[in-house]
Amino acid sequence: MATSSSPITQVSQHAPAPISSLQPQLLTRLTLDLRGQKFSVDRETIMNLPESVLLCLFPNGLVLSRQSTAGDGGESDEDEDVYAVDFDPQCFSFVLSFFRQAQDTFYGTSNFPGLYQAQQHLVDPGSQNIPAEFAPSQNPLLTKQAIIVLREELEYFAIPPKGDKAKTSAEPTTGQPSPDLIDLKKECGQKLLEKRSIFTALQRNVSKENNLAEQHLIDMLCMSGFERDDSWGYRALEPNRCCISSIALVLLKTGITHANPSDPTPAGVTVDNNQMSTAQKLLLFWRKPARKCWWDGLDVDIAKTGEAPRVVKLWSRRVWTLELSLI
Repeated sequence: MATSSSPITQVSQHAPAPISSLQPQLLTRLTLDLRGQKFSVDRETIMNLPESVLLCLFPNGLVLSRQSTAGDGGESDEDEDVYAVDFDPQCFSFVLSFFRQAQDTFYGTSNFPGLYQAQQHLVDPGSQNIPAEFAPSQNPLLTKQAIIVLREELEYFAIPPKGDKAKTSAEPTTGQPSPDLIDLKKECGQKLLEKRSIFTALQRNVSKENNLAEQHLIDMLCMSGFERDDSWGYRALEPNRCCISSIALVLLKTGITHANPSDPTPAGVTVDNNQMSTAQKLLLFWRKPARKCWWDGLDVDIAKTGEAPRVVKLWSRRVWTLELSLI
């Protein structure tokens, strides 16, 4: 034991172990494996995707850093982290293509100046073209391209006609649905897949229930960019499920119009303040997706040509997700 009472003699002469300052390396690009099809997407593109799509891609949360750091025996810089994602690759391609085209049109490319360049004068604090309540500090629609995202998840349940060969009961030996019942469900799915109109089912529910809120929803969407006879941009059956996923993307009508969109100039820009006021209501759905769920029943005839009618009762649970994306 040290005889000196000085605290200095009680301090260890060995330097403390250095604390590692290594941090996970942020990824500039992510490689996604969507049901066997790989996509290499940069980080900014991923972050611009709609919240509802990100939740489908990464239900457990999005990780933007490598799973291993340099020096820990992990992967080399040439290697990639591949994220397996259970999401329709064609739907993902549709979303990426639409967002890329919208971004190029608004911000421009090396060969095209873009709409934003022609309307930059609207952002000036002293601009006389817009009222004070639409000032740039309070209105991101002046500086960002807005896209309305509408998704539908349709889960359907088929009730075979009485006496039909497709029995609702399972096979007694395997407990699995009979082959006839599986075929019936597939045929019903194809019939539903052909019904591509966006608003037909909701309008049918409005007529049945006299729901004014749903009618207002349709009216608001049609004032903001949709048409009443629009079809889903992408619609497909989910594999091994009685489920159909659909998505529609449209540019939000902000009231800012260009006399010649193919050659935009500041002189050709006009602002409809009433339309801008309507568009601002959609900001409520920016990064805050809203959902609506309802049941829908209809009869479909799945008989092939030359066969007797084979009408199946279908009950569908439809879930709509509405949000606004700004890029």
